[in-house]
Amino acid sequence: MEFRIAATFTDALARLPAAEQKAVKTSAFDLQMDPSAPGLSFHRIDKSKDPNFWSVRVGRDVRIIVHRSAASLLLAYVDHHDKAYAWAERRRIEAHPRTGAVQIVEVRERVEEAAPAPSVAARELFPQAATPLFARLTADDLLSVGVPSDWLADVKAATEDGFFELAGHLPAEAAEALLEFAATGALQAPAPVAPEQAFTAPDSLRRFRVVENQEELERALDYPWDRWGVFLHPTQREVVERTFSGPARVAGSAGTGKTVVALHRAVRLAAADPAARVLLTTFSEPLARSLERKLAVLVGPPTGVIPRITVAPWAGAAVELYQLTVGGRPRMAGEDVVRAALEGAARARGVTEVSTRFLLSEWTHVVDAWQIEGAQAYAEVPRLGRKSRMGRSRRERVWPVFAAARASLAERGFSTWPKIFARVAAHYAAGARKPFSHIVVDEAQDLGVAELRFLAAIAPSGPDALFFAGDLGQRIFQQPFSWKALGVDVRGRSHILKVNYRTSHQIRMSADRLLPRSLRDVDGEAQERAGTISVFDGPAPVVVTPADEAAEIAAVAEFIKAAIAEAIAPHEIGVFVRSDAELPRARAAVSAAGLMALELSQRAEDPGARVSIGTMHLAKGLEFKAVAVMACDQEVLPLQSRIDAIADEVELDDVYETERQLFYVACTRARDRLLVSGVAPASEFLQDLGAVKSFRAD
Repeated sequence: MEFRIAATFTDALARLPAAEQKAVKTSAFDLQMDPSAPGLSFHRIDKSKDPNFWSVRVGRDVRIIVHRSAASLLLAYVDHHDKAYAWAERRRIEAHPRTGAVQIVEVRERVEEAAPAPSVAARELFPQAATPLFARLTADDLLSVGVPSDWLADVKAATEDGFFELAGHLPAEAAEALLEFAATGALQAPAPVAPEQAFTAPDSLRRFRVVENQEELERALDYPWDRWGVFLHPTQREVVERTFSGPARVAGSAGTGKTVVALHRAVRLAAADPAARVLLTTFSEPLARSLERKLAVLVGPPTGVIPRITVAPWAGAAVELYQLTVGGRPRMAGEDVVRAALEGAARARGVTEVSTRFLLSEWTHVVDAWQIEGAQAYAEVPRLGRKSRMGRSRRERVWPVFAAARASLAERGFSTWPKIFARVAAHYAAGARKPFSHIVVDEAQDLGVAELRFLAAIAPSGPDALFFAGDLGQRIFQQPFSWKALGVDVRGRSHILKVNYRTSHQIRMSADRLLPRSLRDVDGEAQERAGTISVFDGPAPVVVTPADEAAEIAAVAEFIKAAIAEAIAPHEIGVFVRSDAELPRARAAVSAAGLMALELSQRAEDPGARVSIGTMHLAKGLEFKAVAVMACDQEVLPLQSRIDAIADEVELDDVYETERQLFYVACTRARDRLLVSGVAPASEFLQDLGAVKSFRAD
């Protein structure tokens, strides 16, 4: 007998108190080991339309709902007695007659009739719709995308105001296909599967998983870091399992599961070959540690797979390889050391017509980034993202400053990160032996020239050697450049994920107004944001512009208190600000809410019963049920010190672009609830959130 677990069960389990979760897990283990054990109390759900639904008693009031047949036992749901029975009485589990995928279907006549309130999300996504959204689709069309037969009439009659409410009653693949049709006019039907493949159909695998042993069940129940880490969406699975002939990239807006794809792909590559050496890498140490924890959850008990995967930030990987090839750890030059070297070189050569600000900018974005070695190379380097077209005479005048500054740093034993990356890249580019057989990169939008050259050099040239996951809309560190010019051509091997699992319709739609509907990289590859859909609804974000800091702190404190009152735990709340200078306001807001704050840093620390606070940069890769993005004042967002440091006209555009994208990153850390605040006059970006209701909190 096969033992299966459903996504609905893990979701319901996570909502129970800790003591009840523990009892449920014990009963689940007993069910897996011996479903016929005399201590297990099965009761048929008499009022259910599905005769295979049974309840299993867990303590006085908690019940596990199982779907039992001669061939399998499925953990379907868990809750207190009345709620568990009500769930089972309104559902049946069956293979769809057209697609063949196994679905959990709500029984139409058992669902209460209610006129749903107009949906903000629906009105904004389909502003012109005045007739039923799917009037021109036939019953055959609807069946082809997995709409259950008893819901056909409701779907045909659905208007913009009612569809998001209706979508919650439909199987996920049907709701997503209809949302995509409403947004784009395209109806994408999956290929039908044979009856014997019902539980292995891609849409079935997003809901159900066969659990082979107790260790695997324990892993699924104890570590629900994200149900999609186990239940992959078909579009994610396709990218994970595909073989690519060259470098490939998966993109998508925040919350579409790019990191999940990267993790699964790293595991698949490592599991497929005992000789595999996989590097799973990202831009920071905290994110690397997060990937490592999730990787352990995904793989489970010690196997041969984990030792084949190295998880490290790309700077950490470069330092390790640098020590292997050169010996000794490098001595890194900070910005103050570089600035002093440039100023000294300019004075010594009498170069006074350019500012230190310009020299530092040119060093950072051109000379050091591209590791320019001579005047000729400096004259020919592509200056993408820089509008200042320096004439030959001016370049000849300033080049000796950069050459002397580099020599000064070298004489004192200083290195820069681009130099480290270049040194390691040169070593491995010259040889056939590579340290890794596959490289999977998360947050790839923040790769710089030196980092990309480094990764390309340490990867082999065969299939599946380089895989990137990232979102152009979340680029916050690097200026754009051509990947193709560096030998990394992902054209024709780029995929965009369109289903958002993490962020509500309302939050996603508001945040998306901060960015263009289409983003295009330097090589011409477009990332279309239009057509992305969220799989759940929620309250609209709120923007407040108080008169002073005290009023703002009070408003954020009330937001935190309201979240706690709605059973959101402190560790599920995040408060983010633009820079360290605004952190005292975040601390004050948490304190005013009667809670303790955990300040995010490079260290890994258990938040316990504390609210996480930190700068927007540290929000990257995190997720919270409720988020407050505060202190978004004028001259704070965008950060005035960045604007003051601009030395090139286009840098102003880049500062505004990356500041806007940083704001987008912070806002999209929120799953269900988002508050954005700034003391009046607040940042101009707050107005860009669009139709979100704003008000003054004086």
